[in-house]
Amino acid sequence: MARVKRGTTAHARQRKVVGMAKGYRGRSKNCFRIALQRVEKALQYAYRDRRTRKRDFRALWIQRINAAARLYDLTYSQFMNGIHKAGIDVDRKVMADLAVREPAAFKALVDNAKAALQAS
Repeated sequence: MARVKRGTTAHARQRKVVGMAKGYRGRSKNCFRIALQRVEKALQYAYRDRRTRKRDFRALWIQRINAAARLYDLTYSQFMNGIHKAGIDVDRKVMADLAVREPAAFKALVDNAKAALQAS
């Protein structure tokens, strides 16, 4: 009777984990048990930080809008209040991009916001 070799799925799983650990330092990249711990922790960080990235970018956009609005004597909260009262539907990402790349267009938004604040 022919010999049956086993463990192909286990080896495939181990090869997958060690492949994901490529680039890690020390034994973390080639010892399965250590690589498994490091890869699991890396996946936890990746899951958590996909959500954190959204938070960080929103904070960055708000800082950029605030800095640009203060050039025209408005705080961030006053500017956003004026934008909402003017009925302008532009999200923070686009506004921050306008503040950095298109100062003239951002100034037009500031003028609209100021006009809406004066009217109310």
